[in-house]
This record gives sequence, structure tokens and C-alpha cells, in this order.
Amino acid sequence: MTPGALRLTKHHGLGNDFLVLLEPLPGLDGAALARRLCERHRGIGADGLIIAHPGTGGADVTMELRNADGTRAEMSGNGIRCFAQALWDAGLSHNPDVLLVATDVGIRKVRLVDAQRPGYLRAAVDMGAVKVVHDAAQYALGTVEAASFVDAGNPHLVLLDPTVEDIDIAREGARIDATFAGGINVEWVWPGPGPGELTLRVWERGVGETEACGTGSCAAAAASLAWARTGSRVVVHNPGGDVLVELGDAVVLTGPAARIASVEMPWP
Repeated sequence: MTPGALRLTKHHGLGNDFLVLLEPLPGLDGAALARRLCERHRGIGADGLIIAHPGTGGADVTMELRNADGTRAEMSGNGIRCFAQALWDAGLSHNPDVLLVATDVGIRKVRLVDAQRPGYLRAAVDMGAVKVVHDAAQYALGTVEAASFVDAGNPHLVLLDPTVEDIDIAREGARIDATFAGGINVEWVWPGPGPGELTLRVWERGVGETEACGTGSCAAAAASLAWARTGSRVVVHNPGGDVLVELGDAVVLTGPAARIASVEMPWP
């Protein structure tokens, strides 16, 4: 590494973009660093920052995940695939096909599905349990036909709304998010366009509207199953592309990760 420089890689999962720092300098403040680097006009720009730390509890590596506003996030289905890609690209995993990652909600397994071209891969992530906590009838207003709180390791409010394509996500997401201490992720969903499919748009706490959300896709699929709108295997259409969610005692999320660039910036 060049003296006085910080080296990162940038990746995205369906447009949900992350900066990955594999060699953190001693004494870095993760929250402040995320705010500085993720700012899209005066920083590099990203939805979040992922910092690698030594593995614990039998994991190969530990993932520190920060939202763009610096707040700590428990888990990201898209982010963990990007993190795995950065580690595999750097040759820092002893297994080129499977990676065990310690997160704030426990160890998660990432399995390489395929890597058909340089800089692009598909991976399946063991997301752990995703549970519908209870109905949220107070949010079933206007065009919203049903609403549920879902625990995907982080908190979600899933709204079943046939007008999903027309929602002002920036306004409505911010309004709902602000009413929860610590914030909440909000998904608007509707079945289709085909059988076994969901269309989703998402507001992520600490970030805003994003192109895709992995935990949100899992939460939406779990809520949709509880509402008997889809089955246990669902293709979720995020604005940035599609993921596959397979529901069970442990939910499996399969989707892509793409490497955008390597970045070296002056530091401090």
C-alpha cells in the first residue's frame, strides 16, 4: 500500500453498492470512515462500507458493516456477497468456493455458485432464520392490502401494495423510518409479474432508497408466504435485478456480485 493511502475495492449486488476494506489501518473509526467514503459527491460513493477483521467463533473472517450514514448494520445479503468476492479476488480465503463470515447476527456461509467471467460471480448465502414477527395492521392503509413486521436479523416492515411502482419511496420510506428508534427497513411488494415472483422496492435505514436489498428480499418473501401470495421459492425482482429466495428453517439467498473498481485514496 502506498504510504498515506487507503486501498479499497468497490462492488455491487444488483446496484446495491459497497466499498470493501480488507486491510484496515489501526485506530480507524468505522462510522466516520463510512460517512466520508460513502458520500457520493465528496467521497467515493456507496450504500455502505464493509471492513474485514479476523474471524471469530470458527469463521474465516468477521464483517463490520456500516451504512452510508455511519450507523452499524447487522447484516446485508448483497453486501456479504460483495465481501466474499473481494476476499476471493484477493486470495485471502483458504477455500475458493465457501466462506464462513462472522456477522453481527452470527456466522453466515457464502457458497460460490458460478463465476462465468472476470469480475462477476453468483453466490448463495445462508441467511439464517427469517421470521414474520406479527401483522402491522396500522400500516394497511390506502392501497396497502397487508403489512407485517419481519425479522431478518435486522428489522423490516413489508407492505403489500399493488401500486408498488408508483410509490414515492424517498418520501414514504423516510416518514416511516423516522418513527422507529434505530430506524427500520421498509419494502413495498406485489406478486408478479409471473408465478412465484415478487416485485419489490425498498427503503433502507441509514441509506435511503436503494436498487436492491438482500435481507429485504428475504423479508418480503417470508411475508408473502405468510399471506399465501407466493410459495417457499421466490424470485424477487428488485429495481436493480433479480435474486432467488428459498425459504426454510434457514433461508438461502442467491444472487450476483460484480467488482466495479479498485480505489486508492489519500489518508488521513
